[in-house]
Amino acid sequence: MNENFERLLERAEQLISRIESVLPQPLGAPDWSASVAFRYRKRSSGHGVLEPVRHVGAMRLTDLQEIDGQKDKIQRNTHQFVQGLPANNVLLTGARGTGKSSLVKACLHEFSAQGLRLIEVDKADLVDLPDIVNVVAERPERFIVFCDDLSFEEGEPGYKALKSILDGSVAAAGPNVLIYATSNRRHLLPEYMKENLSYTHTSDGEVHPGEVVEEKISLSERFGLWVSFYPFSQDEYLSIVAQWLSSFGVSAGEIEAARSQALVWALERGSRSGRVAYQFARDYAGTHATRG
Repeated sequence: MNENFERLLERAEQLISRIESVLPQPLGAPDWSASVAFRYRKRSSGHGVLEPVRHVGAMRLTDLQEIDGQKDKIQRNTHQFVQGLPANNVLLTGARGTGKSSLVKACLHEFSAQGLRLIEVDKADLVDLPDIVNVVAERPERFIVFCDDLSFEEGEPGYKALKSILDGSVAAAGPNVLIYATSNRRHLLPEYMKENLSYTHTSDGEVHPGEVVEEKISLSERFGLWVSFYPFSQDEYLSIVAQWLSSFGVSAGEIEAARSQALVWALERGSRSGRVAYQFARDYAGTHATRG
């Protein structure tokens, strides 16, 4: 009798363990000393974890050229944040490859010694943002929750989670958390021509957007600081190329000789962005080092 009971009890414990393994678990804290940057990831079981980034890119603010105005705004806001002063959530928008995400990473490099940490979250996982905020709430460090290339389609659940954390929810982010997001869209949601029909005009000439448009604007407005990036001119592009070639040890004479090749490289890719300039510089420096 006792043997049967013990066997039944063992099977019951195994069943409970299996059920617990698939139930949502509280988000655990990582080893905060393992890195200055972390990624939030969902396991196949549905459990979320904060993983240390083992190799953090060593991007510096001085590496980023031709975006001095944008750099000043982000650097100032981040400095206020790590000093415990009032600072804003930031939305960086504009042309692709112009340094939006690089600028955020460079700020991490600049201020990590002062306690700045970064947590990268995919837009699909933004529904778990309140859990992430709770985990870091009592930490002494300052955390930037970074959402790269952010945009939403209609009805995506992460939209409302982000909107609530930014502003308008009882469970707002604590004083040691800011949201930095990059996007090619100023309003983060797709806009359609038919929505222009929802605008109304008053007798005194004022224009008021309809409810659909208001909803799309409302998320962007919750970011206190907007920083816009623009396509580079040819001269700006070549200046960035020269800076990266110099950082790879290419001589001034070779940099001058590489100008025409850099322009062809940009033409083939249909873009004169900072990313394209960096890619050309790596290719050119690597090719010439191999020949040498």
